[in-house]
Amino acid sequence: MRQILGFFIIFICFPLLWLSYSLIDTEISTASDYKKELGQSIKLSEPIISSPVLLLDESGATFSEDYIEWRDPLPLASIPLFIQEIFIQSEDVEFYNHIGFDFSAIFRAVFANASANARDQGASTITQQLVRLRYLSTEKTYERKVTELMYAYELEKQSSKEEIFTNYLNEIYFSNQVYGIGAAATYYFQRPLNKLTEAEMAFISAIPNNPTVYNPLENFDATKKRQELLIDVLVKKGKITSAHGESLKAEPIVLQTKTKTQLYPTYSTYVLQELKWLIAEKEGFTEKLKATTNEQQKLALENEFQAKLNEVIAQGITIHTALQPTKQQEDEQKISTILKKTNELQAASVVINNETREIISLYGGTDYKKFDFHRAFQATRQPGSAWKPLLVYAPLFETTFLTPTTKISGGSYCIGSYCPKNYGGAVYGNVTIKQAFRLSHNTPAVRLLEKVGLENAFAQMEKFQFKHLTEGDRTYSAALGGLTNGVTTLEMADAYSSFIDGMYKPARSIRKVTAKDGSVLYEWNEEALEVWSPKTVNTMRDLLSDVVKNGTGKGIHIQSPYLGAKTGTTNEFYDYWVAGLTDTYTSAVWIGYDMPKNMKSIESKKIHLTIFETIMSTK
Repeated sequence: MRQILGFFIIFICFPLLWLSYSLIDTEISTASDYKKELGQSIKLSEPIISSPVLLLDESGATFSEDYIEWRDPLPLASIPLFIQEIFIQSEDVEFYNHIGFDFSAIFRAVFANASANARDQGASTITQQLVRLRYLSTEKTYERKVTELMYAYELEKQSSKEEIFTNYLNEIYFSNQVYGIGAAATYYFQRPLNKLTEAEMAFISAIPNNPTVYNPLENFDATKKRQELLIDVLVKKGKITSAHGESLKAEPIVLQTKTKTQLYPTYSTYVLQELKWLIAEKEGFTEKLKATTNEQQKLALENEFQAKLNEVIAQGITIHTALQPTKQQEDEQKISTILKKTNELQAASVVINNETREIISLYGGTDYKKFDFHRAFQATRQPGSAWKPLLVYAPLFETTFLTPTTKISGGSYCIGSYCPKNYGGAVYGNVTIKQAFRLSHNTPAVRLLEKVGLENAFAQMEKFQFKHLTEGDRTYSAALGGLTNGVTTLEMADAYSSFIDGMYKPARSIRKVTAKDGSVLYEWNEEALEVWSPKTVNTMRDLLSDVVKNGTGKGIHIQSPYLGAKTGTTNEFYDYWVAGLTDTYTSAVWIGYDMPKNMKSIESKKIHLTIFETIMSTK
């Protein structure tokens, strides 16, 4: 009887065995075909993962974060065992035993899909999920599945289980552009992973199963139910007690979602531009681009530089800056308040710390948004008479024996067809150089530039950071600020810093750029050079001080042992400038309209002097 029963069971199971064989044969055949296509060895490369760029102020506090994806990768040793168990028990209980895929799970999926005439049943191990995250689509086809198996097998050969699990936990998606368990902790609770409670850990662990359905910001209740399911899995597998599980499920979950830090956009926009200049300089691209005249080579270099820049930024860097947040905030508020009284008038300003030669405050325009047009370093405007100290007077005292008491004609003067006029068309007799400087007479400045010589004067300008000067600027109209492109507010403040003590080092906002491990990737490391002799510096400081006391800068009141400045007005009153220094700061201020128009009507208000006085005052 038993024999007959055995034969009967074999007989009725034969169709099932035949079906199993057919399905397995199909899978093996498909796998063989894919193996031929993929080759004997699959070379798997590490994916490029973009990490946040952090900007720190002078005290080390974060004031700006730049990222598209929020990531905070952690080593496996820093990921609590409680979380590791959640993912192992819920996603891949045989993870430490299989070769990248689990045959038993595959057979279960095959039969489930065959019976349903569909392909919905999953059987993905943690290794397969990592492969899918990195290299493949999420399309549910047998062809993609077989490719996934091949990749998973190869990944297991090339990596340890610990490496695979670490990468998986750091790369899975947690909704809201958050990737990795460490990032999920800081994004949803604003605390590091090891500071979360076990209930909170289980809560964020619920998200990756379906980041849309379990997005806690939109579907909190669904996420909570999934969290409780995961806790039940741990109880069922004997990893925690039932009582512990119930206490975890009862614990309230209160989200404290992270908001991207985006303070002081005027300053952060400039810092990111300076970062490009820094990397270009240190990686040799600046010199290479200067040296090439071939447009194709130039384009190739620019593409190469952009690739390098992207590579540096993607690794997640921290930019340490000289920002003084309190001053930046106060300067922005006060300048904006001053400009509100006008109609569409714009302004730009730069403040440099005399002791460190660092940029500590910037103003790029009213209602400034990040990456808007930045008037402090992108707007080139004619500098007017504010240019005279740099191109004419300092080179004059540096290269001749003339003094401020030397007499010079203030009468009409022509060099060839160029015939400059004094303000208002006034004609003066002989005046001292000091008087000409104080009242910003034009014809004496042109006479003095002729005495210095164009080549000598412009050779001095090459020591600074004027990026927009051209060969066509080497004319006598440059004595009055008549330039082809003009200069920026930053360039003016930077050059005026040489009047602190005759030494010059480019003003920078970036102190250093560090990697995630704290190692220094880039820093300027520039040495200060003497550009003016002590005699020239002392003379220039006296002349600048006299302008404030008795000349065109009269009305500037700042409590400082030293105060010196020079004003500038361009043709048709399109631009008003003031640049100068105290014992503490060096600054330049520009006001005008984006589409230049005559500002004669507001000349008497001396708005630029008010702004200068405001940002140069110290408490």
